[in-house]
Amino acid sequence: MTTLGIYLYNREQIARIEEACLITACVLDEIEKIIDVGVSTYEIDVLARDAIKRYKAAPAFLGYRGYPAAVCTSINEVVVHGIPSKDETLKNGDIIGLDMGVLYRGYYGDSARTYVAGTGGDAADRLINATREALYQGIEKACTGNRISDVSHAVEEYVTQFGFTPVREFVGHGIGRNLHEEPSIPNFGSPGKGPRIRDGMVFAIEPMINIGTCDVNVLDDQWTVVTKDASLSAHFEHTVAIVDGKAKILTRGKNFN
Repeated sequence: MTTLGIYLYNREQIARIEEACLITACVLDEIEKIIDVGVSTYEIDVLARDAIKRYKAAPAFLGYRGYPAAVCTSINEVVVHGIPSKDETLKNGDIIGLDMGVLYRGYYGDSARTYVAGTGGDAADRLINATREALYQGIEKACTGNRISDVSHAVEEYVTQFGFTPVREFVGHGIGRNLHEEPSIPNFGSPGKGPRIRDGMVFAIEPMINIGTCDVNVLDDQWTVVTKDASLSAHFEHTVAIVDGKAKILTRGKNFN
């Protein structure tokens, strides 16, 4: 069933989506264990591919619109869609955003987390903590009766109190049968606008937050998105389903609930 082009999933379908989401979370849990100084982003991608295969799932990102990897590895000023490379290794104090999804039994899961390699600085720690908490502020507003922009406004309102800015050109999205579905879920905006949230909606809420301005550039590879002022950026994402009036987090992991 759809409303305004937005899928409304039944309990059985949400359970299937949750299977894909749990696999996504488990793979990210495995990647978390190897995040350290000297690890290459290529090694991270190899681990992701092997783990996804072990779970008898398929990497959602690999080949999507030509993307060449199973996981996006975005370091420091890279906002999203960083491409893993044998030549890119983590240095002490680097922050790395990991964005990954899987396809399992016809349904998708999607999640992102940001980590520090070695010892991070105060600015990086504040950014990561604020971005993570902004995700949960947005999730709290994802309940029946509210509108999509209530989620967006909650994210922006939280991070701006620390002087941080949400990226405007890349947003959250619906998910389920397809990796990207309606509605789009910005991380900024006034409350009380957009589609009304209903039971059965499933979407990925994903704050992308910069220390500096919101402006970004896309590099020549047509994938890697960087902050225009070279400031740090962090990214967190959960897939949630609206069940019994409120958001149920489907991509819970051992250390990212």
